[in-house]
Amino acid sequence: MSDAVFQMSGIRRTYGEGEHALTVLDNAELSIGAGELVALVAPSGAGKSTLLHLAGLLEKPDAGSLQIGGRECGSLSDAERTAMRRTRIGFIYQFHHLLPELDARENITLPLQIAGASAEQSRGRADELLDMLNMSPRATHRPSELSGGEQQRVAIARAVANQPRLLLADEPTGNLDPSTSDLVFGALTELVRSTGLAALIATHNHELAARMDRIVTIRDLQIVPR
Repeated sequence: MSDAVFQMSGIRRTYGEGEHALTVLDNAELSIGAGELVALVAPSGAGKSTLLHLAGLLEKPDAGSLQIGGRECGSLSDAERTAMRRTRIGFIYQFHHLLPELDARENITLPLQIAGASAEQSRGRADELLDMLNMSPRATHRPSELSGGEQQRVAIARAVANQPRLLLADEPTGNLDPSTSDLVFGALTELVRSTGLAALIATHNHELAARMDRIVTIRDLQIVPR
């Protein structure tokens, strides 16, 4: 995919050395385009976490190329990787990890202010995202005053506040009931499509995976279509 926002090729990741070495990925390939949602459905122990950690620049590959927005990231320094995570990668987890002492708007503005945005810019961006996710009436509510689905929508807004190129999600609806899961996934999909994010979403929910553009799994150390 020549216009890929995210691209890994020839990726190898091995833990340990010698007879204790464990290779999890070998010559792995994956490309994701702008506005594309790719579901990662893999059994426990297949390498799902390793793939997400590599894509999120939390680990370095032992070999191969990993690019985000056309920039080679595999050999970046720790400081450069931290900067890329802050500005080019958004993370969503099964549990929202919102700061309980901050309201919804403040949870979203925090990463913006850390990245150097002014208070006015941060508030404007937060309000824009809250409106996109139909959360404007809940802007001043703290996490304890929000439902599970509302908390996760705030977490989604926080993840994309700095306008990243790549969005990584690990079971983003795994802690929600089916109807709330459907609502949250719908909001996530709309956000990805409208902003041109490249999204890799790990899930065990096959019904949810089927609604994405394509599904990949990890088999025999490779990333392959499911």
